[in-house]
Amino acid sequence: MGGAAERWAELQEGRAVPPEILAQAPVSPWVHDPQDFTAPDVPSDTPSRDAGLALLGDAGSVLDVGCGGGDAAFALVGPVTEVTGADQQQDMLDLFAVGARAREIPFRTVLGRWPDVAPDAGSADVVTCHHVLHNVVDLPPFVAALTAAARRGVVVEMMTEHPMAWLDPLWVRFHDLHRPPSATTEDAAAVLRELGVEPEVTRWERIRRPPHDPAWVARRLCLPDARAEEVEAALAEVPPRTRTAATLVWRP
Repeated sequence: MGGAAERWAELQEGRAVPPEILAQAPVSPWVHDPQDFTAPDVPSDTPSRDAGLALLGDAGSVLDVGCGGGDAAFALVGPVTEVTGADQQQDMLDLFAVGARAREIPFRTVLGRWPDVAPDAGSADVVTCHHVLHNVVDLPPFVAALTAAARRGVVVEMMTEHPMAWLDPLWVRFHDLHRPPSATTEDAAAVLRELGVEPEVTRWERIRRPPHDPAWVARRLCLPDARAEEVEAALAEVPPRTRTAATLVWRP
């Protein structure tokens, strides 16, 4: 592991929830509601979509890693000929399947963690992976498997810092937990360069979404729903979160 990969792992491990706090959580803070990941009927015009379409050309297959409801893959409807969704939540794969059927796209799903399921997922012309890297500690094998699975190229989308970094003041307030700085897009790109990959990086502003429900934030902070009112009051003092995203594109 090179210096960039070690730095990434150290920063990611530093953002883990301490066991004593996690043990108090009424529900897992890591489980996502599939309905929050339903792919829109009309995809947003983003640099990630543009990159995927450019790599697909007239036609091609897509492997969507950490697919959720298929936002990344279904944004490429038109030239995409078939899609494979890989995710560690079965309910996400069920949602992905619903979306593929609605769009009349041939599909298959693979349940499990990447890169463990890479052999089952196989290869595709284009590999997409949106908003997953900040969930990964050991980045080199993860991105190496993305590269190995792509015949034409890889499109990764991520926030320029950890998407939950905006909650750091609330971890201090409710748990007296001071979290380290977030890993950034620059850190991810440095890991890729250690692997001999020079990504094309485009930074852009995502559309601002409605504020998260205080009960949702409470669960992310390992707090019971009964403390949602306290969380709501605290949220009023939290600075607005960044919506700067980055698209990283590379070819095998």
